[in-house]
Amino acid sequence: MKPYERYRTRKLLLALTAAGGLLLTACGGGDTSDGSSTADREDHSSGWPAPAESQGTSEREDRREAPDHLSTFALDVDTASYDYTRRALADGRLPDPSTVRPEEFVNSFRQDYERPDGDGFSVTVDGARTDDEDWSLVRVGLATRTTERTGERPPAALTFVLDVSGSMAEPGRLDLAKESLSVMTDRLRDDDSVALVTFSDEAETVLPMTRLDGNRDEIQDVISDLDTQDSTNLGAGVETGYETAVEGLREGATNRVVLVSDALANTGDTDADTILEKISGERREHGITLFGVGVGSDYGDALMETLADKGDGHTVYVSDEDEARKVFCEELPRHIDLTARDAKAQVAFDPQTVEEYRLIGYDNRRVADEDFRDDRVDGGEVGPGHTVTALYAVRTEPGAEGHLATATVRWLDPDTRDPHEETGDLETDALHDSVRSAPSRFRLTAVAGYFADALRSGEDRYSRLPGAPTLGELAGHARDLADTTEDKAVRELAEAIEQADRHRG
Repeated sequence: MKPYERYRTRKLLLALTAAGGLLLTACGGGDTSDGSSTADREDHSSGWPAPAESQGTSEREDRREAPDHLSTFALDVDTASYDYTRRALADGRLPDPSTVRPEEFVNSFRQDYERPDGDGFSVTVDGARTDDEDWSLVRVGLATRTTERTGERPPAALTFVLDVSGSMAEPGRLDLAKESLSVMTDRLRDDDSVALVTFSDEAETVLPMTRLDGNRDEIQDVISDLDTQDSTNLGAGVETGYETAVEGLREGATNRVVLVSDALANTGDTDADTILEKISGERREHGITLFGVGVGSDYGDALMETLADKGDGHTVYVSDEDEARKVFCEELPRHIDLTARDAKAQVAFDPQTVEEYRLIGYDNRRVADEDFRDDRVDGGEVGPGHTVTALYAVRTEPGAEGHLATATVRWLDPDTRDPHEETGDLETDALHDSVRSAPSRFRLTAVAGYFADALRSGEDRYSRLPGAPTLGELAGHARDLADTTEDKAVRELAEAIEQADRHRG
């Protein structure tokens, strides 16, 4: 099968659609968040439907026969895959392709999307043509308000679950975690609270939920006394962590469990689904989410990523002191306040102009199209100051002009659970003539996406994205971008691509 055939919109089905009027939302009949009906949301000028409404069982069966022009996924702001890849390359090896998640590569860099004035999202859709005929890269960018209002955030109740097993004795693991926790403790507000659970063979609550006000010295003493022990009973650690979080639950506060581990579970429950099942009640009833921090050159990426995804949370990876300070002192505080719960995006490609498409990454975040407006279906949790980027490879019909795609983001208010939506559109005449002539941040997204795709595809150029350069060419593009943007993170990307090129060569 050719690389994008499973995404192709068949011309025969298009003809049947035109003849039979198979509009995907014709059966919806539900109201949108702004009170308008589904029919009201159709773009009658282009004659193609708005994003899908939730459907009944018989309607879903009808939808399977319709062209697949909808792409739906839960938002994700994880970055662990990219940072772990950089660690592997720095250690002189290529990452296991199974650990490469392209969405975490493209979401690892600062973007310049327009920010909304209030809570919620802005939606930016842009694109550029590639060297492959009729193929373009299309970027969907979502942004929340800046963090200027962090003083207004609710207090935080953070339960740290810290791995003190023998494997954490390696430099850059427990020592890094202790230093980071110590620095972060000094920077949290007086009305915030922390608890600390450690685990090796068993789990122990070494500090119950304690307010920072007047207790910082006591908390620092507990952190400094931490030391490594034996095996890794990660399941016991997570279970005890959630029990401690529930015991110290603060109404009106943001309650989070922060797991710091190399995720090399070797005793007790080692399966993510089994671990999560034991704490499912606490997660659902109390809304306690999981923030995973991975450490160590040997790292259980799959276990940590599954725990965070299914635990309504996020993952990051740290390998040195600078990254740890960034995570604990910048990223974690951004996750304390929530802008959106269960956020999902749906991109509707116009079947009159788009022949086929491919979403780059988000393999574990796909959502059924008909569940886009089903608010019982989990999405992603996003805080202020975040951007979320999705990159698509899109093949247009030869000579097609006009409407290309509409992107819609839907989320729930963190407090009221009321649903909201925002949309953005892209026309074919708005596509940049080439990726090279596009703005620098678009080019950066393309480089990150191409890099991840190359690491996953290996030497099989046939399976690569359209317009994909060689790793050597990609490194050159990244170096040029680093000079243009004067961004340290872009310079590090160029170095990582150069390392990958050497290791593969």
